[in-house]
Amino acid sequence: MITREKNRLKKIEITSPFWKQYRELIVDEVLPYQWEVMNDSADINITHEPGGNDEHQEHSHAIQNLEIAAGLKKGTHNGYTFQDTDVYKWLEAAAYSLRYQPNEELQTITDRLIDLIEEAQEEDGYLVTFFQIEAPERKFARLKQSHELYTMGHYMEAAVAYYDVTQNQKALSIAIKMADCLVEHFGHGADQIPGYDGHPEIELALARLYEATEKQAYLTLAEFFINERGQDDFFDRQIQKDGFERDLIDGMRNFPLSYYQAAEPVREQETAEGHAVRVVYLCTGMAQVARLTGDKSLLATCQRFWNNIVKQKMYITGGIGSTNIGEAFTGNYDLPNDTMYGETCASVGMAFFAQEMLKLETKGEYGDVLEKELFNGIISGISLDGTHFFYVNPLQADQEISSHNPSREHVLNKRAEWFGCACCPSNVARLIASVDRYIYTVKDETILSHQFISNMATFENGITIQQTSNYPWEGMVSYTIENNSAEAQQIGIRIPEWSQKKAQLLIDGVEKRLQVIDGFVYLEIPTGTTTLQLTLDMSVKKYQANEKVVYNFGKVAIQRGPLVYCVEETDQTTDVWKYTLTKEGQFRYAFEADLLGGVGAIYADAQLPETAHTDALYQEYRTPQFKETQVKLIPYYAWANRTSENMEVWINQQ
Repeated sequence: MITREKNRLKKIEITSPFWKQYRELIVDEVLPYQWEVMNDSADINITHEPGGNDEHQEHSHAIQNLEIAAGLKKGTHNGYTFQDTDVYKWLEAAAYSLRYQPNEELQTITDRLIDLIEEAQEEDGYLVTFFQIEAPERKFARLKQSHELYTMGHYMEAAVAYYDVTQNQKALSIAIKMADCLVEHFGHGADQIPGYDGHPEIELALARLYEATEKQAYLTLAEFFINERGQDDFFDRQIQKDGFERDLIDGMRNFPLSYYQAAEPVREQETAEGHAVRVVYLCTGMAQVARLTGDKSLLATCQRFWNNIVKQKMYITGGIGSTNIGEAFTGNYDLPNDTMYGETCASVGMAFFAQEMLKLETKGEYGDVLEKELFNGIISGISLDGTHFFYVNPLQADQEISSHNPSREHVLNKRAEWFGCACCPSNVARLIASVDRYIYTVKDETILSHQFISNMATFENGITIQQTSNYPWEGMVSYTIENNSAEAQQIGIRIPEWSQKKAQLLIDGVEKRLQVIDGFVYLEIPTGTTTLQLTLDMSVKKYQANEKVVYNFGKVAIQRGPLVYCVEETDQTTDVWKYTLTKEGQFRYAFEADLLGGVGAIYADAQLPETAHTDALYQEYRTPQFKETQVKLIPYYAWANRTSENMEVWINQQ
């Protein structure tokens, strides 16, 4: 039985101008646009998936595939084996949006979509349209490539969200029927499959479904999938039986088992290896199962993965995945800026992982990384108009080089309208629509306020919190806390790592000496009304990378508050890579309401080399002469919203 905290979050309303703008964008632009794309009624260009895979189609066909599987249309399946997931993540985003902005027209569409999904589902609960339409005899036969459990897992996530918001029993019943199908087919029993999906996701989905239904079989199956990974040659046996040359996705057979997190049992794995999204989805599922079962060895595995990713393999923006070959992690400290991948989905998955780790351990570092993802790595994946998307989020981009160098062609200077592999657009939509779920965590009867996103929140124990600020542009965060219970309640407020040297907290107007414990300061809130005023250090800071990161030696990155900044060529007089920040140079911050929807810009003292123009490719070295200038920086998330020009995050430092 699931134990419930007595002070769970009951209701929350986002009031942050920054995030309200994004959430309104989801409702007004993103959801209608993506619905048109999936119904093939949008006049758009679909970009090849930028990881090197050549499969491509002119339309999404995602809804049409469901209609064919339901017998409502005739035709062939189009797109990837996991094409259905575009629909499911969109449905999940729509569900979250209905909570904060009820929309009768949208709910009519989503209710009808649930009806369609029910019609497409087979009697035994199976639902993956590719195999239903094209290869019914190959169901569960090639799990290394098929994405079947991954696909059904995404529906389960959507169903839990949709049921939670709308109480649509049909949506949840489809997910239960689907999960029961997997319970029947997978395990060590007679006629069961002793294996798992090549793309982790079902683990976290089953854990969510278990929390919604309290059906133990779902949590047990999630444990099974985690424990089975890397135990034997399951994938090879399946492929041999199915037929070696019958690949479902070209090229995937050549990736090593580490790409699938299947080279060894996960509890024995020391480092994060392989496809970055798969890794963090698996980590999220492991963290959920560890919390729900009390499995300490699984918690230790999560901690090990976390430390390797955050301390040795994560970009300063929160991006993960250093190479486009397999969209994968590489070695420790291998963090190239111009050939990196940093998939939007990976940042979304890293936010999932951070949130689950906060539920396990009260450590501010989890909130720090979650903040980094929310304000940098995730929202950089969507344009300010909501209809263009990045799959890859580089820290250095040069349009001329990318257009002529095949090893860099995945690095775009312009967001695409859609992708052949469209996992990222709907993923970023569901994250933004559900950002209210990432502000508070209840742990051991303590309410943890770890994200500074203005809101009105009510908890089941009688606590209400009004948090107000102009974050991320200003660092003053005010709390009005009403404790309507008969006893004092404990609140923990995260002090971000970037502000721990300088932060101030007033309680009812009186300054409190900060005692920061693992990134949090704890307060006993008495019955009645308590006001808090937290002032964070919003000075502009320069960061340097570990000296083992060869790409950033002699360079710095600029950050103010939670936001990482970049230099975009459209704001400069010459190439971005020519600028060098001066040793004692000053920074000037200015909020510019007419720039990129309203952003804080930073102006920094810099130098430019005065070099003689020459046609020579190489010449004898001459000591350069420099002229004083200034360079303008904008928040990283906002780049590529004006022109398709060059950009860099790491800047030369004198």
